[in-house]
Amino acid sequence: MAHSAILRPTRGTSRSLRELAPLLGASHHGPDAAITGVALNTSGVVAGDIFVALQGLNSHGIDHLEAALVAGALAVLTDQRGASTLSSSSEIPLLVCEDPRSLLGTLASAVYGTAAEGGPRIFSVTGTNGKTSTVFLLEAMMRAMGWRTALSTTALRQVNGVEYSSTLTTPEAPDIHAMLALARESDVSGVALEVSAQALNKNRLDHVRSTVAGFTNLSHDHFEDFGTMENYLEAKAALFTKDMTDRAVVCCDTPWGVELASRMSIPVVTLAGSMDISAQWHYEITQADHERSTWNMVGPAGQELSLSASILGEHMVANAALAALMLISSGVEIDALKAAMGTGTEGVPVYIPGRVEKVSQGPGPQVYVDAARSADAYEHTLETLRRLTSGAVVMVCGTSGNRDATKRPIMGKVAATLADVVIVTDDDPRKEDPAVIRAGLLEGARSVVGAKVHEIADPSEAIRFAVSLVGPGDTVVWCGPGSQSYRDIQGVKVPYSARDQARSALREAGWTAS
Repeated sequence: MAHSAILRPTRGTSRSLRELAPLLGASHHGPDAAITGVALNTSGVVAGDIFVALQGLNSHGIDHLEAALVAGALAVLTDQRGASTLSSSSEIPLLVCEDPRSLLGTLASAVYGTAAEGGPRIFSVTGTNGKTSTVFLLEAMMRAMGWRTALSTTALRQVNGVEYSSTLTTPEAPDIHAMLALARESDVSGVALEVSAQALNKNRLDHVRSTVAGFTNLSHDHFEDFGTMENYLEAKAALFTKDMTDRAVVCCDTPWGVELASRMSIPVVTLAGSMDISAQWHYEITQADHERSTWNMVGPAGQELSLSASILGEHMVANAALAALMLISSGVEIDALKAAMGTGTEGVPVYIPGRVEKVSQGPGPQVYVDAARSADAYEHTLETLRRLTSGAVVMVCGTSGNRDATKRPIMGKVAATLADVVIVTDDDPRKEDPAVIRAGLLEGARSVVGAKVHEIADPSEAIRFAVSLVGPGDTVVWCGPGSQSYRDIQGVKVPYSARDQARSALREAGWTAS
């Protein structure tokens, strides 16, 4: 269960507006105030905060100032437009600058004291696919070594075993710095962060210095933001600079990883699965079944590391190898990893929600939910399950609205090429017409000659239809929602669990669920 409290340090210090104004290059108006926290929205305000009123898509944050003050905010940071709405006689402590968003990291770092020496090692992971899995694997490995840990992913934020809700892949800068301050306060040794290209573009990691930054892969996605693969890589590359990280580990399984590694100005270690790819470290799967994978890693000087975990597929093993190598690059001894993880049935003590997550049990069909929402992710998941399946592979799939529409036909074509049956359904439409989203996937799926393709808009009906088609030896995979606990429909987050629906579908069909 997610913790109900707002993620904040409990022993914070205060900074006065008079101290903060020159640091931010902001003008100070009204009385002084002692600030202990930073909030971007009224629901996150804690007494003693400075409320940052930004220009949004549809409104300005200054419109919500009264609610922020009622919640306990002591001051406001805003732009000229926001300040112009306030009365000249206003006694609200106020900082004004041209671009408040660009200063969030500076402000939060100053208020929470995260730039101080010491503190936990920070491991940041970026790439198209595998970020969440790599962060969970990093955290599990650190925990197995006896470290206190913290992590931030799309699925979950956690500090020293306490869970907090998460909605953004990478939280806004004030939330990241508050988490790091709490981690330091909790004597956490290692923090694992999932970092999106959008977060880097929006300065959410400003004043966060990583011990090691890791790169998983790059594939067609988010063209609604970046337009081309080159622009997309450029956004990711911002993490791998002297100002943001000490050293890097790059998976070179995609050409984009090779390209990124070649331009590094910081120490970099490279990793690949194929011996045909030039890299310092290589990994190889030595054993795999429906429950677990075992793999071996070999380094440039003949170093060897064999690990095991409850993960499936070469793409997931690549994530695990990346996580291990990031720890080694931070100074962890290989023998310490070996001793902590072992190679037996225990392996890495990891549970990754919604990433090729098995929800079936017993001798019936194998049923999985997965967060795949790109053609590359579809390919990896389907190829993995095909190798483990003696019978048919049935795929239920949908994807997000108000996101890159150009990838949808490509996703549909991959689905119909690699699965025996494809059922296109609704997923997370946001404010887009779900029929239009389905049409994009269906266009690609129906372009495959002989493909068996169905359209069932209701995802609960779609998974039940999928389960009705299978028996022992067959596999169903539901790609899209993963561990997400809601569906965003016209801006309303409607509670919904694909895992619960898949388990119910199995039980209704007479099979056993986990």
